[in-house]
Amino acid sequence: MNKFTLGLRMFLSILFCLILTAFSTASLIDEQMIYIQNKLVEHHDSEHGAEQIQRYQLNVTNTGFCRYRRYYASGKVEYFSFNLAKFKDLDYYGTDKNGQLYLRTSGENVIVQTYKDKKGGDVDSMATYMMIPLKNIEPQDLVDLSERLIKMNALLLAQK
Repeated sequence: MNKFTLGLRMFLSILFCLILTAFSTASLIDEQMIYIQNKLVEHHDSEHGAEQIQRYQLNVTNTGFCRYRRYYASGKVEYFSFNLAKFKDLDYYGTDKNGQLYLRTSGENVIVQTYKDKKGGDVDSMATYMMIPLKNIEPQDLVDLSERLIKMNALLLAQK
């Protein structure tokens, strides 16, 4: 009877630990997602192409998708999206005042869609990177952003 009770206790302890681990992974993903979204929105350079771009939407979801949509004055809409599980690395070209952040993926994993383009019509294609214009970003912010993207990538891959 003691062996059965000991085995039951061990089983329940392991089950409890697994349940806690499952919930902690979800909260870690949410934490990374919130940080990444806030940092990208905080430093987004909305003045980049301001004469053409009316507004933008930049979202990072807890399911691991990074979505960037630009609405132009002409009515054209550009949409970029990729799963952070496919994130490879990032590059930043520019100064701490303004520049372009390139989020690169392993292979052609960025969905690129163009709507209502008077010149080219509606186009669906794939790319290897997503470019986001940034301003007033410090090198340490870029390092933190890179580390968080790598952590989120690992957490998303561990969930699969």
